[in-house]
Amino acid sequence: MATETIRMDRIAGDGTLTAQVMAVIRQRVANRSLTAGAKLPSIRALAASLRVSTSTVVEAYERLVGEGLIQSRPGSGFYVASQTAPLALSEIGPKLDREIDPFWVSRQSLDAGDGDLKPGCGWLPPAWFPEDGLRRALRSLSRADSAALSDYGTPLGLAPLRQLIGRRLAEKGVEAPPDQILLTDSGTQSIDLLCRFLVEPGDVVLVDDPCYFNFQALLKAHRVVIVSVPYTPNGPDIEAFAQVCAERRPRLYITNSAIHNPTGATLSPVIAHRVLKLAEQFALTIIEDDIFADFEALPAPRLAAFDGLERVIQIGSFSKTLSASARCGFIATRPDWIEGLIDLKIATTFGGGRLNAELTLAVLRDGGYRKHLEALRLRLSRARLEVGAKLRTLGLVPWIEPQAGMFLWCRLPEGIDAADVARAALGHGIVLAPGNAFSVAQSAGNYLRFNVSQCQDERVFTVLEAAIGMAARPDKARSASPS
Repeated sequence: MATETIRMDRIAGDGTLTAQVMAVIRQRVANRSLTAGAKLPSIRALAASLRVSTSTVVEAYERLVGEGLIQSRPGSGFYVASQTAPLALSEIGPKLDREIDPFWVSRQSLDAGDGDLKPGCGWLPPAWFPEDGLRRALRSLSRADSAALSDYGTPLGLAPLRQLIGRRLAEKGVEAPPDQILLTDSGTQSIDLLCRFLVEPGDVVLVDDPCYFNFQALLKAHRVVIVSVPYTPNGPDIEAFAQVCAERRPRLYITNSAIHNPTGATLSPVIAHRVLKLAEQFALTIIEDDIFADFEALPAPRLAAFDGLERVIQIGSFSKTLSASARCGFIATRPDWIEGLIDLKIATTFGGGRLNAELTLAVLRDGGYRKHLEALRLRLSRARLEVGAKLRTLGLVPWIEPQAGMFLWCRLPEGIDAADVARAALGHGIVLAPGNAFSVAQSAGNYLRFNVSQCQDERVFTVLEAAIGMAARPDKARSASPS
């Protein structure tokens, strides 16, 4: 390779000279002209061979080192790195035989390919996020001082963002000064920190049935005993709630109250007051996950507002309306618990994600964010109506008509197992959310949760119809292809 002249345009196609040099090396490694451990030509030799400058080759080699394709040995040169075994075709594609458990939807959604559709996932499509605002914030952040770009954040987190979160909470009736707000890397990390702080292995923790599946996954990781109570259109079944409190004495209750996941239901003031009375009676701490707050046009009752952050801890994040990539969450809690939570945060993540906090603050301060939310709420409202109508034509009936949010919790026709439907659809690149992934009691086997923002492609309904047909057949064959 060091002595022959190579026409890069025939090998690499379009791109910068650096990219073309990199493509030459990659092709040589792929066709085994250069094998693992082989020494690459010197920088001068390759530059002469390819008729490019030595600086171009230096840049190409440095980038390939960064990719891990080649290695630099000081004083010796550059060598092809040891190659990992090629990915087997059997490892590509969905795991159709995976058990329907709290990880099922997350794994299938996060592993989905670019061409797959995800009506079962819990986030918006990229085009529904405030991309213009994010880009403006990134440009602004690129001009920030070096500390914002490179340094650790303070233990509590970026003060201006905590102040802004405090004002946003006050709009929902929750009074939380900045020193009672702890920034985290996500809503999930918030729950993890709180579980580390509040419960021990073997403790009983109460959840709704159905509930957000990752509540279960996190609680299992903390080795607690999970019990559940049925959820109604107005909140938890209060009689069952009281019975579980009396008989099992749970330490903790985790719930969504504003927009419930997966049902889309809203907590009523009457049920909220009764839940808080039982919490006081049985020394129960409540984690209120308010991650969907920005989807509401009119705020629903908050347990944290009625309680004043005594027994209720409120958490939230911005992954649902701002960006699922720029992770930033928070915990609002009583002042005497903050110090212990800070210590746990330092022990587990040290300073936290300052860069994400700066980006979040910049977007929230942008005047376009509120306009984005107004347009998003309207768009979701239309999508709920349109998707609900299409699902009804297939025999799926929404449990309730949610007033806000992205979810429809739908009952399948009698005798149809949601797990069978989900597996059949997965084989055709459609990720659904079967009901028992959300149910501790495994009582939601004929339900599916739909994210209406992810149901804008007609293939969702074509595949869904065929999958229901397959699940209805006695043999439940999964080999037929939707037409």
